[in-house]
Amino acid sequence: MDSTTTIFNFILFALLVSSTRAVNPCASQADDPDLSIIPIYSKCSPFIPPKQDTLVNTLINMASKDPQRLQYLSSLKAQMTTAVPIAPGQHVLDVGNYVVRVKLGTPGQPMFMVLDTSNDAAWVPCSGCTGCSSSTFITNTSSTYGSLDCSMAQCTQARGFSCAATASCLFNQTYGGDSSFSASLVQDSLRLAKDVIPKFAFGCINSISGGSIPPQGLLGLGRGPLSLLSQSGSLYSGVFSYCLPSFRSYYFSGSLKLGPAGQPKNIRTTPLLRNPHRPSLYYVNLTGVSVGRVRVPISPELLTFDQNTGAGTIIDSGTVITRFVEPIYASIRDEFRKQVKGPFSSLGAFDTCFAATNEAVAPAITLHFTGLNLVLPVENSLIHSSAGSLACLAMAAAPKNVNSVLNVIANLQQQNLRILFDVPNSRLGIARELCN
Repeated sequence: MDSTTTIFNFILFALLVSSTRAVNPCASQADDPDLSIIPIYSKCSPFIPPKQDTLVNTLINMASKDPQRLQYLSSLKAQMTTAVPIAPGQHVLDVGNYVVRVKLGTPGQPMFMVLDTSNDAAWVPCSGCTGCSSSTFITNTSSTYGSLDCSMAQCTQARGFSCAATASCLFNQTYGGDSSFSASLVQDSLRLAKDVIPKFAFGCINSISGGSIPPQGLLGLGRGPLSLLSQSGSLYSGVFSYCLPSFRSYYFSGSLKLGPAGQPKNIRTTPLLRNPHRPSLYYVNLTGVSVGRVRVPISPELLTFDQNTGAGTIIDSGTVITRFVEPIYASIRDEFRKQVKGPFSSLGAFDTCFAATNEAVAPAITLHFTGLNLVLPVENSLIHSSAGSLACLAMAAAPKNVNSVLNVIANLQQQNLRILFDVPNSRLGIARELCN
C-alpha cells in the first residue's frame, strides 16, 4: 500500500461524522453536506500524533506565533492593477489552527487545507516541489488539470505575480514572518463535500523557504477575485459560516457551511465593513468593551475604522488569542484586575494569571459591536494552567514590534459560536452553538 493510499484511508477514518460517533468520536458521515473543521492538536488530527501536552502549553505554543500573524495581517495591501467539516491544524503556518478536507483534481485527491478568512487565494504544494512535505497534489494524474498563462485575467489578480519567458503565470508570496513560496497559477476541479467547482484557479507551489507554509495548502475565504467566494459564483451567493470547536477537548470537529441554505435564521448581526486598501480583511465596528458591568474607558480613535491607516477591528480565523492595540488592552486588563483578587503572574503570552480559586469572581468580557453585544463565555475568555491552579485572561496586547493599528478578534474567542459572513448584505452574524 503506497503512502498516498495510507493517508487517504486515515483521513476517511478521522474525519467522517456518523451515527457511529459513540463508538468512534472521529467518525463522520460520508453524505454530510457540511465540511468538517478539525483542529491540528486534536486526536482526530490528520497531520501529527496528538501531543501529550497540557492545554495551556498547547495554547502558549500556538499563541507565540500570533505576532507573526499580526505582522502578516498589517502588511496586506490591495493588489494594484454547502457545508464542510473543520479541524484544528497548529503546525501548519503561523495561523494553522483549523483545517478543512477538500478534494482536488479528477479523480479527487484529498487534501487538508488551512481555513483562512484573511487570505484570498488558495494554494497547495504540488508534485516536484522543493522543500514541501510528502503530501503533495499530483498534477499529472488529474484529467482536469490545466495551467494558466499570462493572458488570463486571473494572472494579474494574484498577489506578487510575474510572467515567465514561457508565458506561464508565476507568483511569489511571503506568509507569516519567516516563510515564502513560489508557485504557478493553475486550475483544476475543487470538490467541497458534494459540490464541485470546475476550473478553480489556485497556486501550485513549486518551492518553499521556511517552516510556516501549511503542509497541504491553504483555502482563502477572503473577498478578493481569487477567493473561494468569488470563484464559486452563484453557488454560494457570497455566504458562509463556520463553527470552531473548542481546544478543551481532544475529540472535536466543527463545520463550515457554504451558501445561504442551512444558515441560522435567528442570528444577531453587525455590519461588515470593507477597506479598499485591505480588501481581504473582514472589518467590523467594535464600539467598546465591558468588563463585568464596567464599560472600560477607550479613546474613540483607537476603535475608529480608518481606510487609510488600516485602523479598526477585524475578525480572523488564523490568530489564536484576541489582540488589542496596547492602550485598549491595558484598560481591559486593569479593570479585570480590579475585579479579581491578585496577586497576578504571567504565563507565556498571558500577563494576567491568578489563583483559579478566584475564578468565581472573574467578570465576563463583553465585546460591543454596532447592533450586537457579545458576552464571551468563560471558556472563551479564560485558560487554565496545567495543574489547574492558575486561570489566565486569554487576551493580549498587539506586539510592539508590529506596525499594526488592528484589533483582531481571534479564534479562541470565536469557539462554540456560529460566525456567519454574509458578504452581499455586508453583515456578520454571531449565534451560540455547540461546535463539537
